[in-house]
Amino acid sequence: MPTKIEKDSVTGVETTGHTWDGIQELNNPLPRWWLYVFYACIIWSIGYAVMFPSVPLGTTYFEGTEGYSARVEVEQELAAADAAKGEILNRIATSDLEQIRHDDDMLAFSVAGGGAAFAENCVPCHGSGATGGPGYPSLQDDDWLWGGELATIQQTIQHGIRWDKDDDTRFSEMPAFGDGILETDQIEQVANYVLSLTGHEHDASAAAEGAAVFEEQCVACHMEGGVGNKELGAPALNDQVWLYADNYDAIVNQISKPRHGVMPAWAGRLNPVTIKMLTVYVHSLGGGQ
Repeated sequence: MPTKIEKDSVTGVETTGHTWDGIQELNNPLPRWWLYVFYACIIWSIGYAVMFPSVPLGTTYFEGTEGYSARVEVEQELAAADAAKGEILNRIATSDLEQIRHDDDMLAFSVAGGGAAFAENCVPCHGSGATGGPGYPSLQDDDWLWGGELATIQQTIQHGIRWDKDDDTRFSEMPAFGDGILETDQIEQVANYVLSLTGHEHDASAAAEGAAVFEEQCVACHMEGGVGNKELGAPALNDQVWLYADNYDAIVNQISKPRHGVMPAWAGRLNPVTIKMLTVYVHSLGGGQ
């Protein structure tokens, strides 16, 4: 016996017989355009499955009539990229730093590659922007302990600072003047003199006494007027760049019991080409000489 077909009294559309909270579900057909698109997608997918890799067959797969492989295409692209990269890496390996600096292609590649090496190896100490921090020098300015030329930067990166595992490491050590070399009042006088070199607030009479002590004890490394000596890694004291702090207490502490930073030698950890790129990158930051 046929089931009675119910129709909505308002629209005249057949219902499905389902009702929720007094709302009837209408049995509206799908739009024709939607059905046509659906059928076209089915036909397209069958054609795609025949032409391109699709169906797994145990440990292999149906390769398709076109023999196409995205993996092979990617491998070819990577091989081409490696070949291109290998060519410029070979050029960098056989070029000196000045040649790299004045070649647009090698310079751009070195700055990019050196930046990646810096982010991976140097950021923990020098900061993501190479601005440094207390005890870690900024690489963005033109104030260099050992010099900012390409060759001196490379030397520092290769052999480090006070790195006792490398015989060629850069080494300098400020004496602890508080261990009987100077009296407390002499240390305070020198601290005031150092503050006076950069126009910081200081005791003028103590600074005058400190100038004589500085002349006797400090000029050998920091030079006349505190201009510094890059041959010895002795920092300039007459500018506004400070490795630790620029206040009286910090200067007194550094004179009394100086802190000596250590930078590891990267030769042996990084390959020579990477060290070259890192050198060029650091030099490009804005403070290279």
